[in-house]
Amino acid sequence: MTITINTESSEGFRHSVQIDDHQLFTDVPKSIGGEGSAPEPHDYFDAALGTCKALTLKLYAQKKGIPLTGVTVEVKRDSSQEQKGKYGLLVKLTLKGVLSDAQREELHNVADRCPIHKLMTTTEVSIETLLAEGAFSQ
Repeated sequence: MTITINTESSEGFRHSVQIDDHQLFTDVPKSIGGEGSAPEPHDYFDAALGTCKALTLKLYAQKKGIPLTGVTVEVKRDSSQEQKGKYGLLVKLTLKGVLSDAQREELHNVADRCPIHKLMTTTEVSIETLLAEGAFSQ
C-alpha cells in the first residue's frame, strides 16, 4: 500500500492524504502558522493507537463471544518532553455492554496487545527517505 500526501496550496501548510480510496487532510495549528483546518501529524499518530485498540477489542470480543456492544477510547498526549525523547500517551477505555469483571479485565489486557501498541512500544522502525528523480511541475 502507498499513502500519498500532497500540498493543497503553495501558501499554506494544509495537505491532502490519500490512503487507497480514502482522503484525509492534515494541517498545522494556527499557533505555528497553519490554518488549523485539519488534524496535525501527532494527532494521527495518537489516533492510530486509539483506533487500533477499539477495533482490536471489538474483533476479539466478537471472536470470543463477549457481549461488548461498543468501545470509547480517549487518548491524552503529554508531549512536553518530546524534545528529550519522551512522548506520553494516556489511554482511557470505556467498555460498553453487560460485562463481568473478568471479561472487563480480559479486554483491558487485550487492548495493550493491539498491533499499533506493540509497534509503538516493542518494534524497531526504520525509515529511509529518498528524493524522487525526474521532471517536476513548477
